[in-house]
Amino acid sequence: MTDIFNFEDWDNQFDSEGLKNDLDQVKNNDSTSDEVPHDVYEVKIEKLELALSKTSGKPMVSCWFKILSNKCKGRLIFMNQVINNGFGLHKANEFLRSLSEIPVTFESFAQYNRLLTDIKGEIDGKFEYQLNYSKDAKGYNTFKIEKVFDAAPF
Repeated sequence: MTDIFNFEDWDNQFDSEGLKNDLDQVKNNDSTSDEVPHDVYEVKIEKLELALSKTSGKPMVSCWFKILSNKCKGRLIFMNQVINNGFGLHKANEFLRSLSEIPVTFESFAQYNRLLTDIKGEIDGKFEYQLNYSKDAKGYNTFKIEKVFDAAPF
């Protein structure tokens, strides 16, 4: 007996037009593997989790922003904030507070992981954001949520 899979579910779940545009850009050597240019984007949070930095081995907040409009539609912006010191944790906390009204505190890494899961659960499919993606004076990428929108209905 074979399983019947409905591929239309994937068509509804994924942006086929965006994928075709990405494919055309790759064919034309306009590589989408390059970093997304700094700008202001309308985004949704695709992923929000506590992870381990592959380069430093330190704990970090990892957030993936999926761009919802303009020429970069469908591309991802990656924010990774190491949280092994007070400064990094403060930056992560301020960012998380801009996403949700859930109180943001740090007690332990296990508690912080649950917090990230709760925030992702609260915002998933409900909110979109205006993200100002830029660089600071030292050349580090910055991520500032400027506006929160109700998510567009499917």
